[in-house]
Order: sequence, then structure tokens, then C-alpha cells
Amino acid sequence: MTTIAARRSVAPVRPRKHSTIDSASPTTYLIALVFVTVCIAPVLYIILGGFRTNAQITTDPAGFPSPWQLGNYADVLSNSIFWRQVGNSAISAIFTTVGVVVLGVMASYVIARYTFKGRGAMYSLFAAGLMFPMTVAITPLYILIKNLGLMNSLAGIILPQIAFALPTTIIILVPFLRAIPKELEEAAAIDGTSRLGFFFRMVVPLSVPGVVTTGILAFIGSWNSYMLPLFILNDESTYTLPLGVQAFASQYSVDTAKVLAFTSLSMIPALVFFSLFERRIVGGLTGAVKG
Repeated sequence: MTTIAARRSVAPVRPRKHSTIDSASPTTYLIALVFVTVCIAPVLYIILGGFRTNAQITTDPAGFPSPWQLGNYADVLSNSIFWRQVGNSAISAIFTTVGVVVLGVMASYVIARYTFKGRGAMYSLFAAGLMFPMTVAITPLYILIKNLGLMNSLAGIILPQIAFALPTTIIILVPFLRAIPKELEEAAAIDGTSRLGFFFRMVVPLSVPGVVTTGILAFIGSWNSYMLPLFILNDESTYTLPLGVQAFASQYSVDTAKVLAFTSLSMIPALVFFSLFERRIVGGLTGAVKG
């Protein structure tokens, strides 16, 4: 016993493995810093450009505001057209997000939890939708929206946005719903819970990380959508912000500083929204991969 205890006491201590972050080389951080700079520099240029005058931009395009001018942002914020376009973008993004989440959860539940002929083909069809961009379908989509009488209306862009966001939503949510143990569903059935009750009481709460991720992606995609509104919306009163930026830039083409102020104000809501929920997006995608 003493010999065994002595051997245990002198057993070599294995060195602790360093984490991936600790073992990263300075070159890795340098490359990451370069990529971050490339991504952030244009955004900072647009935001800071709104605080400058046209003379400052012409004299020193890459300089800082000196002195800082608040008039450009004040003029944009006092413009009723800007707030109307903000409202149109918000309505489009909110209804698109609600439609994507509701339809995506229900379709994903059927694909993940039910066994029926053609289930694999249906899932493959949605997966193939990821490789079918809206740009390819813009002409037949335009004809369809026109025949439905939805031209110059927000419904004409909300419905296609829901359809094109569903493949991503289903690909993310199906692994979440498959990971729910079948024993949990059987126990709920023994307790008298219907399938619909199990869906609302158990499935929806357990899939919240994936639902939040898909909702955020749908909201940001709708807010930044440009191609579809460009073809569907012809009346300025129905313009969303991306179209509003183009119209504003055409109207004030000689006032670069004011155009930069309008552009920065139009993209700030999406940037703030994405920054606040960045962790949830990463967590939801990680859970989908694990599932």
C-alpha cells in the first residue's frame, strides 16, 4: 500500500493544454485586425463624413471633421420623408420576421419530428433554395407580383422576402427540433398532452435560440433589401430606406456630406440591432451545427 501511494505521489503532472485563443500567433491577430479594419473603415468614413462640410471632404477626403458639423444630421432627422421610409422599412422587416419565424418553426417541426414519404426530398428542396438567389428569380417574381396586384405595396416585398428566407430558417431550426428527445414527447403524450400542446409547450421554448437567430437574420436581410424593392416599389411614399438612400443621393448629388449623413442614419439601426444580438446569432448557429 505504501509503495502504491508513493508511486501515485510522484506521478508526473500532465501539462495543461493551452486554449486555441492562447496559442494564437501574432500573425493571426494581425490578419484579424486587417480584416476588421477593412470592414469597419468604410462605415466609419460614412458616419464621420456626415459631420463634415462639402469643402472639408473636397479638400481632405480622408480627414476628420474640423470643426464638427451637426447640421447635416439635423436636416435629415427633420425630414419627414426619412421617417416615412424608416416606418416602411420597419413594417417590412417586422412582418417579414414574424412570417419567417412562424412558418419556419411549423415547417421545421414537421420535417424534424414526423416520418413520411418524401421528407428527405422536402428537406433537400429547402436546402437547394440556399443556392437560388433572388437576383435569378427577379423577372418571374416581378411578373407574379404584378399579376397579384401587389405592385407599389409593402406586401409585394414582404411575401417574397418570407419565401426566400425560409430555406435558411429551416436549415437552422431542423437540427434544434431533431435534438429534442423522443422520450420527452412520449412522456407528454402519456400525460395527455396533444401534439399541438407539445409543440407550443415544449418545442417552441426549447427552440428559442434557433428562433432568435433566424429572426435576427430575417430582420436584417429585410432591412437591407434593395433589389426586390427596386423592382416592386415605384412610388416614393412606399420606399424603404435602401431605395430612399438612392433617391436622396440623386436629389442631393452635389451635397456629399448630407448624402453621407442620410446613408449613415439609414444603416445605424441594422448595425445596432446586429451588435446587440451578435452572441445569440453565434449561439444559434453553433447549436444548429451540433444538432
